[in-house]
Order: sequence, then C-alpha cells, then structure tokens
Amino acid sequence: MALEVAGLIAGYGPVTVLRGVDFRAEPGRITCLMGRNGVGKSTFLKCLMGLVPATEGTIRLDGTALEGLPAHEVPRHGLAYVPQGRRLFGPLTVAENLAIGGLVQGNDRATLAHVLTLFPRLGERLSQVAQTLSGGEQQMLSIARALCLKPKVLLLDEPTEGLQPSMVSLIQDAIRTLTGQGVAVVLVEQRVDAVLRLADSVAFMVAGRVEETRDVKGLAADDRVVRTYVGV
Repeated sequence: MALEVAGLIAGYGPVTVLRGVDFRAEPGRITCLMGRNGVGKSTFLKCLMGLVPATEGTIRLDGTALEGLPAHEVPRHGLAYVPQGRRLFGPLTVAENLAIGGLVQGNDRATLAHVLTLFPRLGERLSQVAQTLSGGEQQMLSIARALCLKPKVLLLDEPTEGLQPSMVSLIQDAIRTLTGQGVAVVLVEQRVDAVLRLADSVAFMVAGRVEETRDVKGLAADDRVVRTYVGV
C-alpha cells in the first residue's frame, strides 16, 4: 500500500525543478516535506498528481505505475491532492462542492457521511455557499472534497497556512484520524512546531532532491538538521 517514488525528474519547459527525487510514504503515517522556498516541494506534489509531467523516474502506488497517466486518471488510483489556495467552487454550496469531489467514486453516501464525521462543522453548513465560509472552513471543505475520492494517499500543500490556532487544531486532529484509518499523508509544511507535533517523519528537500529523511522523534525545533535545511 506504499507510495514509492524513484529517480523522479520534472520541471517547467526548459527549467528542471525535480532532479531525481526518491521518496516513500507508508500507510498510516504522516510524512512531511520540508525545505527552503523554491526547492521543489509543491512541484513534487503536482508531479505525483500528473499536473507536471515527469520526464524520468517512476511513481508506484501499490505497485501500479502512475507516471505518464493523465491528471484526471490519477485520482482513480488512490491519490488525492489539496493544493495551496483551496480552489473551491466559490458560488456553489458546501454540498455541491462535496458532490463534485465524489464524482470519481460515484458519490457514495457512506463516504460522505464519514467525511462529515471528520468535519462536523461542514455538516451544519451543507447549504451554505462556499465563498461565504471562513478561511478555516474553506480549508476543511477543500480537504473534505479530496477525501470524497476515498484516497489511499492524501497530498496536502501547506493546509494550515494563515489559519487561526483553533482551526489548525481541528484540521490536525482530522489528519491524525485519517492516518489511524490507514491513509498515508504527505504534507508540505514550513512551520517547524506544527511538523514536530503532527508528522511521523520528515523528508528534507534541497535543490530538487530529497537529501535526507528523518524520524520526527529524533528532531527538535532548534536541531542542527532543521536549521540546515529549513533555515530556522
């Protein structure tokens, strides 16, 4: 059930951003990608989803090759992605946004019910227009919509950026619950304190490669390794 990436190379036109990424995400674990701005963290998530084509390397989920698949096919194989900026359908209601997320899996009622147990606040706002939600509620909806795909691996790009602490706690609790249910979570996060509280392991990226992967239990906020790769 693991996501395994080997030798991944990708970029934008003539500009190579990913330079041979090796990476592994295990079911029931949260793996955080950290590194300075511009090292390729967001590009890596986009490449996993087929939004940025890989020119070399392999992406395997449960042994199935995902590299080269068109972006609309990737979610069918168990990957879901929550990008920065949420990208909701603002004029549509909460319920309509969730229904769009569930199209790939046939809008299974049991899945929707499960998602709403993770984010009960959304269940109270199903008829509310998405663009009128608070920032934290919009982020919940973005994650919930991705979960309607019933993913094996959930990719999150800075999901708590700019949110108030109470919302951050609610989202982190939902992420922990997901891993308890066997979902692998790959998280881009720059806040060291959040990573130390939430993640199981950290993959440090430098210049388009994963330079080192460490277990969180052996790290501290002022750790030399963290300072070296993140600059805090």
